[in-house]
Amino acid sequence: MKFNFHQFGSQKLLKKLFLPLFLISLLMVFWGNAFTPVIAQEGSRQEIRGVWMTNNDLNILRDRTKVQEAVIQLQKLNFNTIYPVVWNSGYVMYPSAVAKRLEIQPFVFQGVDGHDILADLIDKSHRQNLLVIPWFEFGFMVPPSSELAMNKPEWLTQKKDGSQLSVGAAGEVAWLNPFHPEVQQFISDLLVELTNKYDLDGIQFDDHMSLPSEFGYDKYTVALYQQETKKTPPSDPQNPEWINWRANKITDFMVRLNQTVKQIKPKMIFSVSPNYYDYAYKFHLQDWLNWVRLDIVDELIVQVYRENLDHFIDKLSRPEMAEVKQKIPAGIGIMAGLRTKPVSIQQIQSQVRAAQQRGLGVAFFYYESLWNTAPETLKERLAGFQSLFPYPALRTAVESAEGSINPVEAMINPAGETNIEGETNLTVTDKIPL
Repeated sequence: MKFNFHQFGSQKLLKKLFLPLFLISLLMVFWGNAFTPVIAQEGSRQEIRGVWMTNNDLNILRDRTKVQEAVIQLQKLNFNTIYPVVWNSGYVMYPSAVAKRLEIQPFVFQGVDGHDILADLIDKSHRQNLLVIPWFEFGFMVPPSSELAMNKPEWLTQKKDGSQLSVGAAGEVAWLNPFHPEVQQFISDLLVELTNKYDLDGIQFDDHMSLPSEFGYDKYTVALYQQETKKTPPSDPQNPEWINWRANKITDFMVRLNQTVKQIKPKMIFSVSPNYYDYAYKFHLQDWLNWVRLDIVDELIVQVYRENLDHFIDKLSRPEMAEVKQKIPAGIGIMAGLRTKPVSIQQIQSQVRAAQQRGLGVAFFYYESLWNTAPETLKERLAGFQSLFPYPALRTAVESAEGSINPVEAMINPAGETNIEGETNLTVTDKIPL
């Protein structure tokens, strides 16, 4: 056998160099990862970073310049979703042929120059890569003095004693009967109108897309229950069978609403923002966990308006939250403050971080209180939010009437009183934590 001394020497040299070369390669991998931008590591997460815009924000929504400033600020702070109110106090916040036909709204909300405030917000938000998911804030709830309540008394439900009012954060309110076919058609018509008319990314229903459990004793619902069960509704509104029957009826309606939306725009986000589950089901007949299991909810934001951090975390740690976040983007509604009760940035930060640590996104109630009515200076407040969202979290673009949003292009090219026809007495309300 011929022995190759040159080959043998090369092999020895390679063996000596192997370990140093391996270590250098390993260090380069770790070095590269350490300096990889956070955006690349985290940017693909479907993390909700949203804010509700209420009728308290109308002074901003009515002004094109203020809207532009608002969406640019939100984009700079790495928010990704806006939930503007479109249904409040028995009135819609956009020009509506449905409302006009039913003669329930003798005025139109407009911008300062007569423009459509929802169309303007959608256009400017999309230019900043922000999703816009209009929000049916009042759901089945209506003020008794609204044209809707007065012109359609047969649409209202009642308690066992015949009374039609409940008292809450919005004051005295009546409730549309969610089991009445004409009420269901009305809500569905509004939804179809919005979906066809605007370049929406989704639609959201909240904790008022429900019915307080003491209601449902109106003639129509009683007759329907008797027809289907051959029984009289129990006098106890908390009777499990009675609760389940009514909750299932609301679920059936939500399934149909989802189907209606998806037939028009299959990729539109069907969002729900309820109270925590035990309360929502037992006291408001809102079986949102079943909705998620039925695959009719595309994102869920549970409102947890608590000051005490331990109580806040308790709601985040419930088993239904663990189940939901495995299926769909999920988040927590956080109180950013009220006009009469500002919330510190320290409280907001502790709650946001608690949500993030559990793989949950967040949405803030509401825009004005993010930094316009805060206990800190504007600079401190903005820095506080920037520390919570140091990197963008781009959400998946969705199908729309104008085509899908291009996240890359959008990142590169970022671009109260009401003006109404007629007169009305609108009450501006805040959500109050339970």
